[in-house]
Amino acid sequence: MTITEQPTLDGTVPEAPASDYDTWLAEVWPVFIAAAATGKVFTCYEIASAHKLPDPPNRKAHWGRLMTLLRDEGFIRTANWACSDRPTTHHSGVRTWRGTAAARRAAA
Repeated sequence: MTITEQPTLDGTVPEAPASDYDTWLAEVWPVFIAAAATGKVFTCYEIASAHKLPDPPNRKAHWGRLMTLLRDEGFIRTANWACSDRPTTHHSGVRTWRGTAAARRAAA
């Protein structure tokens, strides 16, 4: 028996999560570096949604880990807090981020 993703209410089938963390990270990293290079404030979900990025193998942990890695590498810093646009979070509070000069240099 094959297990498949259940379609969403609009009938579309969600994209399957990446099979391993490193492959997923290599795919999404440049997108977030480019977002940080703009200097605009953003949330993780805004970037992922705008670029239709795939979900990581562990959705509950890996998005946050990505943002921590970007911060630790000096590409982003905490800007403030906002209400999330992610439909499943019921407008809970999330961090907003702003790129650093290092992100602008990395994107150049």
